[in-house]
Amino acid sequence: MEIDELIRHITDTYAGVRVAEHAGDSFFLYDPDGDLPPERQLPFVTIVTGDHYERDSELDRDGAYRVNIGLTKAGYAELFAASTVDDYTPRDTLLPHPVYAGQHWVCVINPGERTADTVLKLIADAYEFAARKHGNRR
Repeated sequence: MEIDELIRHITDTYAGVRVAEHAGDSFFLYDPDGDLPPERQLPFVTIVTGDHYERDSELDRDGAYRVNIGLTKAGYAELFAASTVDDYTPRDTLLPHPVYAGQHWVCVINPGERTADTVLKLIADAYEFAARKHGNRR
């Protein structure tokens, strides 16, 4: 799964999504009215292309990028009850996020054949959660 393909899937599939970009990274926000104040602009999915925020994933290697997905507490617990990860570098492997696992984020470096379907399902779950939170705040 290529970055452009993933970005296109998210923006074409889900209504009300705005993409913020910085340093080659993409941050997907649920903002159907385009009026979220800065303090509420929390992405539900991000795609990062380098070691801008942490180095455990070693994203500065050739062609590496990481998809990060924010889940509900229950959704995260279904995937990772009490696991410990020592290596955040494998590609095409679903992992707890190296920094934001405590906030129920998961990640995949270069999603491929093994994780593509899971990544798309989790993105759908994250989108629904973001839309629900947005609706609750209204």
